[in-house]
Amino acid sequence: MKARKAHDLRELTSEEIVNTLREAEETLVKLRFQKALSQLQDTSYIRTLRKDIARLNLIIGERASLVGA
Repeated sequence: MKARKAHDLRELTSEEIVNTLREAEETLVKLRFQKALSQLQDTSYIRTLRKDIARLNLIIGERASLVGA
């Protein structure tokens, strides 16, 4: 799966971003378990997912700083 672009994520509403973040974190936990059990085929997806989570957290932080300013 390809990484999501920040400009595409910025177009989402705050609720959609929070829901996407929650789903990504849940998926990451599942993938880590699969990796520990040697059931995961594509380990590079973990890295992609971690970067997506970082992008989502960055956008949430940007929006919070704009509201607080």
